[in-house]
Amino acid sequence: MSSIIHGPGAATALSTFNPVDSKKLTNLSVRSQRYIVAGSDASKKKSFGSSLTVRHSQKLIPNAAAVATKKEADTSASTGHELLLFEALQEGLEEEMDRDANVCVMGEDVGHYGGSYKVTKGLADKFGDLRVLDTPICENAFTGMAIGAAMTGLRPVIEGMNMGFLLLAFNQISNNCGMLHYTSGGQFTIPVVIRGPGGVGRQLGAEHSQRLESYFQSIPGIQMVACSTPYNAKGLMKAAIRSENPVILFEHVLLYNLKEKIPDEDYICNLEEAEMVRPGEHITILTYSRMRYHVMQAAKTLVNKGYDPEVIDIRSLKPFDLHTIGNSVKKTHRVLIVEECMRTGGIGASLTAAINENFHDYLDAPVMCLSSQDVPTPYAGTLEEWTVVQPAQIVTAVEQLCQ
Repeated sequence: MSSIIHGPGAATALSTFNPVDSKKLTNLSVRSQRYIVAGSDASKKKSFGSSLTVRHSQKLIPNAAAVATKKEADTSASTGHELLLFEALQEGLEEEMDRDANVCVMGEDVGHYGGSYKVTKGLADKFGDLRVLDTPICENAFTGMAIGAAMTGLRPVIEGMNMGFLLLAFNQISNNCGMLHYTSGGQFTIPVVIRGPGGVGRQLGAEHSQRLESYFQSIPGIQMVACSTPYNAKGLMKAAIRSENPVILFEHVLLYNLKEKIPDEDYICNLEEAEMVRPGEHITILTYSRMRYHVMQAAKTLVNKGYDPEVIDIRSLKPFDLHTIGNSVKKTHRVLIVEECMRTGGIGASLTAAINENFHDYLDAPVMCLSSQDVPTPYAGTLEEWTVVQPAQIVTAVEQLCQ
């Protein structure tokens, strides 16, 4: 089993420098405050025991109802068009390159080959070899070049053929991309997007099945988001390109062929806002990327068993949307985190710490986190499945927490 109950750990820092001007974003619902965190009342602290009592109803943070019921767009509209997730990423990138001549793409095989997963297909023919630059197999070099280009006013999009390869550029991402805005006293902004496929694939082997969110989350000055649907893939891509912050966009290798109808009109997703996938009453399930679909599969079983889970795709891995998460915790009083990231020091560990620090008084049970096993991903398919959380484990964890 992959289940573990995390204790307090280091909470994720909030990257607040040079935020995107919300007034310029179209079709974007913006809160009056960027980060709303409910503090804990020390006088109401209580210990967890085998006999858990249900707390009295707490007043939700204002706008909670809107957060719980809002739809970013009516994706079933007759005016929409169907796209696969990789096509949605390509469409968002192409639209931003049309809109802003400073947007450019760098990476291995991104040019006339169209990228390893065809996200940049056709862009070199349309925009030329200088704006869609094929690079040598040297991640540290072209990542450093892109950061330097961003300092001069360009808006580079760096594609890692696989996110694991970007470990070769970790020095540039950490010491340059994340720090130069600060170490220059604000003289430079680094509007760079770093994106590419990651996660556990189907028998791709250990080096091509890495979950690197935990590696990058500790870098100051970096924002991180993870797409899970064609709709939010396009919206997050466009928002990341327009942001003045360096943004890492995590794409899952097994989600590229997901199909969904998305709006014809221009839209953008908030880089710092979670998505309410399924409102519920009994337990809050926080997840992202591929695990969203494992959670929703488990949710069908849970509903048949009489449970009403609330499912939230956190999307923003750094900073966390504590506004949406907090409102949900105040309503359900129980939290299950489901991630594909590693168990030790992963996103779930940071999220557990943030929830315990800010919403401890609203919990009727310890936060539980289901994570991947701390092992290199095996090549054998049956062993590969054992390393990541499966829907049956989610059902068992919910039943345990709701007893």
